[in-house]
Amino acid sequence: MQGSCLCGQVAYEIDAFAAPIVHCHCLKCRKAHGSAFSTTAPVMREQFRWLRGEHLLKHFESSPGKRRHFCSHCGSHVMAEWVDKPGVIIRMGCLDDDPGEKPRLHIWRSEGAVWYDPAVQLPEWPEGRPRSSGKSTSGKSGKQ
Repeated sequence: MQGSCLCGQVAYEIDAFAAPIVHCHCLKCRKAHGSAFSTTAPVMREQFRWLRGEHLLKHFESSPGKRRHFCSHCGSHVMAEWVDKPGVIIRMGCLDDDPGEKPRLHIWRSEGAVWYDPAVQLPEWPEGRPRSSGKSTSGKSGKQ
């Protein structure tokens, strides 16, 4: 499987996941990704290879020993690592291929965004938002 950043200048390849895909709701993942959660999967280091752009990576140490790597050109958070651990953590949003697996867990729900509840089913649209009449709705009708 291959993955890349938004601008395409950084790319990697992985052979397999080391454990299930999860949605992480911890405060640091939420802040790093600007979203309700980050979908991640662990990969053993020997199963992970940079294809291009490794020189464009910058990192931020969000916790002692944990580095979050991002493209210095487009800002995509591509992967993270605990420097003393045998694996890395890829960010599934940067994966270009179908992994053939689905997320299995929500973790760190104790730090989850109060405005997001994964148990609530919301309307889905194939592309973008539907046109609105300009009225605010509760979301029950499918309009936003």
